[in-house]
Order: sequence, then C-alpha cells, then structure tokens
Amino acid sequence: MTTHIGMTETELVQSCLKNDRVAQKDLYDKYKKAMYTLAYRITGDFESANDVLQDAFVKVFRGLPSFRGESTLGAWIKTIVIRTAYSYLRKDKIFFEDIENVNPKNHLDWGHYLDAEYLEKAILSLPEGYRTVFVLIEVEGYGHKEVAEMLGISEGTSKSQLFYSKKRLREMLKKNGY
Repeated sequence: MTTHIGMTETELVQSCLKNDRVAQKDLYDKYKKAMYTLAYRITGDFESANDVLQDAFVKVFRGLPSFRGESTLGAWIKTIVIRTAYSYLRKDKIFFEDIENVNPKNHLDWGHYLDAEYLEKAILSLPEGYRTVFVLIEVEGYGHKEVAEMLGISEGTSKSQLFYSKKRLREMLKKNGY
C-alpha cells in the first residue's frame, strides 16, 4: 500500500483536494487518535465519540477547499471536532448555566498527585457543560474567549462553567480522600 509519509502539510492537503484516497486515509490516520480522545473527553461516551469523529472528518474533507492555512491543519481539525462534539451534545439539550461575574477564589491545585485513571473518570462524570469547558481550557489549553467563540456562549458562562467544574471535581476528590 502506498502512503504519503514525509509530505508537508500543504502537500497532503493538496493531494486530499485531488481526491487522492491514500492521502485522505493518511490525513485521517495522522489525526484520528488525538481527535477521538478529544471527542471522548467532551462527550464522555465511546459511541458518541465515534459518531463525533466520523461526522467531524466528513466536515474536514468537505471543508478542505476552504482551509486557508491560517493555523495548522491539526488546529483547524481540532476546532471542527470541538464544534461537532458540542453540536452533538446540544442535540441532547445540554445547557450551560449563565452565571455572570463568577469569581473563583479557590482554585484546584493540580500539582497534587492523583491517580490518573481516577482523575479521568472524575472528569468524565462531570455534567456535559462543565466537562466541555473544563476539557477545552484545562486539558486543551484554550482561553475563555476562544471557548466562548467556539461554543457560542459568553465568556462569563465559560468562566462559570470552569469554576463549577473545578468545584465539583474538588468535592469528588475530597470525598474520595484526595
């Protein structure tokens, strides 16, 4: 089987635009694991993450002609996955609480050593709105402004969701002796 390993990002995109199926598979293979992980962290469900991944890559391939290269291809795909996952959650009527001017006086000290598997389960047990914002800010490194734009919510809502997600995690961890 032929692959396009060693191609630049631009060359890979150009090959995909020419309907080169091998290039399309290479692009998918290059990003599927990271994007599936992101979709799973947002949805909290394996089947939902698979659905999101499939829908997102359909959007990626349909949207490639409009990819302007203003960001890396990976960042562009990540944005599509995030928006697709959020749309998937909204389909199930997941609501964000809009609480303005939340001032998180206490913050969760992530330097404390935790069992990684337990922490992952705790994050996945958060309500969808909390979990989505938490993953995007604390795991993926986005800012509140970016998250607000991606999800179509206010910055205040993003801040409140993060505050309450950390509060909920803190309570769960404290309850279990962490």
